[in-house]
Amino acid sequence: MKKVGLYFGSFNPVHVGHLAIASFMVQNSDLDEIWMVVSPQNPHKKKASLLEDYHRMALMKIALEDDLKIKASDVEFSLPVPSYTSKTLAHLEEDYPDYSFSLIMGEDNIRTFHKWYNYEHILNNYTIYVYPRPLVPDEIEAYQKQDKGQAEVINHPNVSWVKDVPVMHISSSFIRSSIKEGKDVRYLLTSEVFKYIDEMNFYR
Repeated sequence: MKKVGLYFGSFNPVHVGHLAIASFMVQNSDLDEIWMVVSPQNPHKKKASLLEDYHRMALMKIALEDDLKIKASDVEFSLPVPSYTSKTLAHLEEDYPDYSFSLIMGEDNIRTFHKWYNYEHILNNYTIYVYPRPLVPDEIEAYQKQDKGQAEVINHPNVSWVKDVPVMHISSSFIRSSIKEGKDVRYLLTSEVFKYIDEMNFYR
């Protein structure tokens, strides 16, 4: 079976940090491909802050160009919103019965994973690859007070912690605010993504 890692996100916009993680994962794991799943609406974020779905998908396709192992996916665009990972996984399994799907997420997400919809089903049936992420002081304090559900997830045998992932301390929100302030962000994006955003006057 082809092993596919699903990397979910709003990607608003996709930046070099996202691409570095995806590239590392597909080259340093047993995954055959990474699908960058552009989410139309995260249940924990306000949709008003997002670019239109088709623009974020266009940016992702531009960023990946002709990469054969990392692909853009709009699978959630045809599903009910808000998007729930367990429902997306069920849909993909039905459409791709010969594929084996796993999840890729940052340390911040795995530590709140026990609050996700239907998280126990996901945890017991899928491998979750976790990459480290720099934590801010408030997050560190919260994680030190982890509850039973959090400990269950972090120590579950299906949770695989990946070492040496090149995590960059940048975020899409930082890029958006920087553009709004007139700052130069060209080195945080691929050249073609930067060109598209600049020409379309996004985030200004």
